[in-house]
Amino acid sequence: MTAGHPPDQVPSTPDRSLNTVDALVQLSFLVQGVLTRVAAAHELSVVQVRLLGILRDRRPGMLELARHLGLDKSSMTGLVSRAEKRGLVSRVPSPHDGRGVLVSLTPAGRELTVEGGAEIERAIGELAEVLTAGERAQLRALAAKLLAGGASDSGG
Repeated sequence: MTAGHPPDQVPSTPDRSLNTVDALVQLSFLVQGVLTRVAAAHELSVVQVRLLGILRDRRPGMLELARHLGLDKSSMTGLVSRAEKRGLVSRVPSPHDGRGVLVSLTPAGRELTVEGGAEIERAIGELAEVLTAGERAQLRALAAKLLAGGASDSGG
């Protein structure tokens, strides 16, 4: 079973005999490896990278963030508190809910998000360089289809 390979032990040459599950899991390992390396370079966890990514274009409340990240309330509070202590995010009272808060990037958080995002884009772009332009377009289309199907299956 090849899906169990740790990221550092994924076969270096394409294995045309991979089944769909093994291929997707190994691809996930490669992408997670990129995210882990970029996160570590900025003294972040992968979950913190995901938090910053979510905040790029929105100011969600804590419950919405928890749903996006699949975390419970106490874990979400701790995650946001740690990011806040680093000066990456801020909490402001929600104008619609007197007890709620909205979370947004600070200027330092936005700068780190842009920098880290560029590093991730570069590294994943390098992974995709073995594909032709047509294959990259096909991969994007297939990934979008899988993501759309996954979103409807999970209800989110």
